[in-house]
Amino acid sequence: MSADDGTTAGGAGAPGRAAAPLPSDPAAIEALIAQRRAELASTIDELVVRAHPREIARRSAADLRGRAQAFARTDDGQWRTERLAAVTVAAVALLGALLLRRRRG
Repeated sequence: MSADDGTTAGGAGAPGRAAAPLPSDPAAIEALIAQRRAELASTIDELVVRAHPREIARRSAADLRGRAQAFARTDDGQWRTERLAAVTVAAVALLGALLLRRRRG
């Protein structure tokens, strides 16, 4: 018999589970089904939360904050003055270019 013939509790489609023989007692089978149903419901609930647009936006904002912190500060919390100075110079140059363009236009 193959591993996907329905004789195991894990089956081929259950990653991370050891294949265990199905119990022969109907009550035990019903308990196993109820357990799997609860696990699936929990997984679906988690996926719904993860896919919600507000949650996606929250995770994206948290990731952006983390990247900005990593860019502006060292691991020990000190400011990265060379990076901040470079960003400041670039911002001033961009502002100057925009003002110059506006005056000419």
